Amino acid sequence: MRIGIHYANFSHPDWQHTLLDRLTATAQVADQGGASIFTVMDHWFQMEMLGGPPEPMLEGYTTLGYLAGQTENVRLGLLVTGTTYRHPGLLAKIVTTLDVLSRGRAQLGIGAAWYDREHAGLGVPFPSTGERFERLEETLQVVRQMWSDDDGAYEGRHYRLAETVNVPPPVQRPHPPILVGGSGERKTLRLVAQYADACNLFAAGVDEIRHKLDVLRRHCDDVGRDYDTIEKTMLGGAADPVSNPDAFVTEMAGYAALGITTVEVMPSTPDPVGWTTTVCESLVPRLAEL
Repeated sequence: MRIGIHYANFSHPDWQHTLLDRLTATAQVADQGGASIFTVMDHWFQMEMLGGPPEPMLEGYTTLGYLAGQTENVRLGLLVTGTTYRHPGLLAKIVTTLDVLSRGRAQLGIGAAWYDREHAGLGVPFPSTGERFERLEETLQVVRQMWSDDDGAYEGRHYRLAETVNVPPPVQRPHPPILVGGSGERKTLRLVAQYADACNLFAAGVDEIRHKLDVLRRHCDDVGRDYDTIEKTMLGGAADPVSNPDAFVTEMAGYAALGITTVEVMPSTPDPVGWTTTVCESLVPRLAEL
């Protein structure tokens, strides 16, 4: 099993003066410490569970573009892009640019979006749940077309593109990996089976993850997809990886037995650099044995 660092909270002590240095140092520690991926959120406002709009939040792809120049090894992505945030043609161009500038380390993580407050706050349309999932599926179709040899038109219900031209192409072939985040059984996991290279689930317990993966397997059977070609990733865990590393490794062994190959963890202290250093030094080699 591999470990990733999900940097969700920018509200550390004296963030007004140290936000950039702390973010940079954390990413570099993850990069040199053997983490497989470094992600940030795709939000304009901080989530309310972490303090809401008064707290700092950086735009996601600008942040990843900066980090591409500060790191060498780690994959870079958003966990996850909201389908309402960017037109799909522009999204494909943005992720392609990140892939080129990072020399092939970009990942497209995407979901249906949920944070209505930031949409209303900044005047961005926030359609119904059903329409957001329709737009998500069309977005997946558009980015896959833009990352193919087909540069012709795309005609969907919500999006119409006259030319899906994308030059230069991504470094990764056939394209940067596409991860669909979420565990909805009827729509989200079906989209994983049909379009994605990876899924991302919340660590809701071994029994629940087993159930979600069984649902994913059935969707794969329905669409003729090889279940084993999909990478299974997860966010979080019940045990704290720093204060209780043995319990964390034991917990992760149960998930690894189900086929989870990557777990992302979030720095949970005012010192994300030190926290990430400890995680990489103590847990990267232990999880690699699972």
